[in-house]
Amino acid sequence: MPDARHPRRIACLQPSATVILASVGELDRVVACTKYCADVVPELRTNVRTDVRSDNRLVIVIADSWSSKASEILAATPDLVIAAVPYQEAAVVEILKAGIRFLGLAPRTLDNIYTDIALISGSVGAGERGAKVISEMQEAIEDVRRQTASLPRKRVFCEEWGKPVIASQPWVAELIHAAGGEFLGTPGAQCSAEEIARQDPEVIVAAWCGAGDRVSLAKIAAERGWSDTTAVRNSQVYCVSDELLNTPAPTLVSGLRGLAGAIHPAVFGPQPGLRSITTQALQRR
Repeated sequence: MPDARHPRRIACLQPSATVILASVGELDRVVACTKYCADVVPELRTNVRTDVRSDNRLVIVIADSWSSKASEILAATPDLVIAAVPYQEAAVVEILKAGIRFLGLAPRTLDNIYTDIALISGSVGAGERGAKVISEMQEAIEDVRRQTASLPRKRVFCEEWGKPVIASQPWVAELIHAAGGEFLGTPGAQCSAEEIARQDPEVIVAAWCGAGDRVSLAKIAAERGWSDTTAVRNSQVYCVSDELLNTPAPTLVSGLRGLAGAIHPAVFGPQPGLRSITTQALQRR
């Protein structure tokens, strides 16, 4: 029988929380999630619905942490809501007034992400499985780190948004270091195209939030004046699928392998979720 101390109906407003629940085998507890959650956890797609009058075992699609309203969250009758900053403070107040537990996440580093995995898995009585997921993540990251330890380190610029240009988060900077690169710029900070050009990146990676793998690499290289950078001259300009780097969850291991493939393609080769610019594409510009 389910333990009454643990939430049985969870509304996930953050894809990372949904990935974490799936990784510990507790996806059945999710009764509401965002469309982005369904993107990164394909198992949800067959159960997604939008009509709250339907079978309660199916999953309602709701808005994300920063735009969801309390009314749509409460319609799913959750006993736990998981979100990440930034989120709607007014919605949080209404959720707490209704007596529903609220868990707000704000990870910045890999250690923060491990803590979130432990917290979420522990809240559903899956603490041992959560510890195993953390251990497997750490082992996978260390394995890549060992493989790159003797390789030349390359200057890498990785961005999570392009207009304005915003560098990727601190956990991505940690992954880039593990993958054999040196992160250029300040993680999570806005920067100018001119500033990046002056640092002459040897590898450029775009992982725009919400864009999947649809970033136009040739366009950003040409329009930003990056044509003379080492990365563009050597065609080491890449897109890593958004969900593999911007979702602070076990899926980061796949993002790490994508980064390793971008930084040291001769060693790691093509990787799922990694797309490269080509010389032909640059010539067409």
